[in-house]
Amino acid sequence: MSDYSHILIAIDFASSAEQVLNKARDIADRNNAKLSLLHIVEYLPPIDSVYEPVLANNWIVDETEMLSQAKVSLEKFSKQQKLINAELHTALGTPKYEISQFVKDHQCDLVVIGSHGRHGINILLGSTANAVLHEMPCDILAVKIEN
Repeated sequence: MSDYSHILIAIDFASSAEQVLNKARDIADRNNAKLSLLHIVEYLPPIDSVYEPVLANNWIVDETEMLSQAKVSLEKFSKQQKLINAELHTALGTPKYEISQFVKDHQCDLVVIGSHGRHGINILLGSTANAVLHEMPCDILAVKIEN
């Protein structure tokens, strides 16, 4: 196994997040690596499709509030997991793009992400894990989520 110096954990607050974190923490401990947690707020506006797909124009969302709530949730998760010295980050956007951009901006050499594998035999990883896999300039560890 390569020596890793900066490990990014993509966290989605699912019940499996602890399992993903534990795997990444184990690797970080063995490599004396820095840990960063990233939660992406993926906002998809509602679509009115009565006659044809159109964005609903009466929907107002405060993106700043969404990011603020995500940050609070990430801090709470970090405290519950007794993470010390981990950097916590949130971003608004699509996971594929935001995770890739974070890796490039912060020189991460390993991304750890959970994979449910619920999308049939042809796609072994979940949609987010699959999209991230093909965009990364570094190693990826897809942690198989045990249900």
